Amino acid sequence: MQGEDPFDQGASSILRQPKAVWATAGASVVAFMGIGLVDPILPSIAKGLEATPSQVSLLFTSYFLITAVAMLVTGFVSSRIGGRKTLLTGLALVVVFAALSGTSSSVGELVGFRAGWGLGNALFVSTALAVIVGAAAGGSAAAILLYESALGLGMACGPLLGALLGDASWRYPFFGTAALMTIGFICITAFLKEQPRPARKTSLLDPIKALGHGGLASVATSAFFYNYAFFTILAFTPFVLNMTPYKSGAVFFAWGLLLAVFSVLVAPRLQERFGSLKVLGASLVLLAVDLLVLGYGNHTVAIVCTIVSGAFIGMNNTVYTELALGVSDAPRPVASAGYNFVRWFAAAAAPYLAPKIEEWSNIHIPFVVAAVTAVAGAVVIWIRRAALTHEAVELEPKHATEDSVTVFAD
Repeated sequence: MQGEDPFDQGASSILRQPKAVWATAGASVVAFMGIGLVDPILPSIAKGLEATPSQVSLLFTSYFLITAVAMLVTGFVSSRIGGRKTLLTGLALVVVFAALSGTSSSVGELVGFRAGWGLGNALFVSTALAVIVGAAAGGSAAAILLYESALGLGMACGPLLGALLGDASWRYPFFGTAALMTIGFICITAFLKEQPRPARKTSLLDPIKALGHGGLASVATSAFFYNYAFFTILAFTPFVLNMTPYKSGAVFFAWGLLLAVFSVLVAPRLQERFGSLKVLGASLVLLAVDLLVLGYGNHTVAIVCTIVSGAFIGMNNTVYTELALGVSDAPRPVASAGYNFVRWFAAAAAPYLAPKIEEWSNIHIPFVVAAVTAVAGAVVIWIRRAALTHEAVELEPKHATEDSVTVFAD
């Protein structure tokens, strides 16, 4: 990876930003918190609604299934109504469906409300970074660093908030999210002006057409396998650990901190030294090993492996985004939408299939399957390395993060 380090470049000016940027970044933190919010309270939800682990895991499945489909819609919408209105629409949907989630009387209702939440979150996070870059002072490097920091903070704090509020009742984290997003809605309404619209409107089929490029299709396929492993950890491990909300929240808070540090600070430096493809391949294999040890280790080992997996996930997320955005000649928002359309289907499948596989076999096999999919992701990258090698050499750091908004579009 060549060029100046955008993180060093933007560090001096990251704090000197307009109110509009801080409002959008603050709402972004809460939006990403929504991904891991339910992690510590999954067992509590199952107990409160008298549901099985596979039923409760549908909270992730419905969320990410809608997110995947929404990737085809977000560019279409924002290129027509503008970034500000798209953000506010997404925030409004999150507020409504997060609040409704807290009122659920059955797991079916909760799954349905989470689907609506996923649509709102997709609209918001797919637009937030572009808005931050457009409104930021100090250049795009400072804006990108601010956004990446918001992403990492949200991923780390989501489980913590879920634990703190969920210890009293599994309903409170949903109400808390609705309240925080309401504040974000008010701040963006007050401080953010409408941003210029793109010269060309995005069609619904543009992301699908972009997948006709062999390199982008290969990255998306590899990321599909990787995401299955990723979301086996995120959605299934809380049932395996079977801890109180506080303890589970602490575990996933540490996991999120490692994810943020390795995504923002470690991955770019390893890529500069070893190259993107080597870093990604090694990280996927190490993630597979970590999954096997997690699945067959004792309770303490499972806790340690869950936390350590955040490091590999953070590196993978960064490198996959770079590959997706740099390997084809499609506009970055279009390439990102097509790539995420494919990979989020695995995020929808893993939370449902992992508990089912346990029911059909035993508690170890879901982690074996996840390890196999991580290795499969590495194999795809290795087989297609010739089509991807030019990206690892030529891609500048700014490409790595400008569209990382869609990496966790919880």
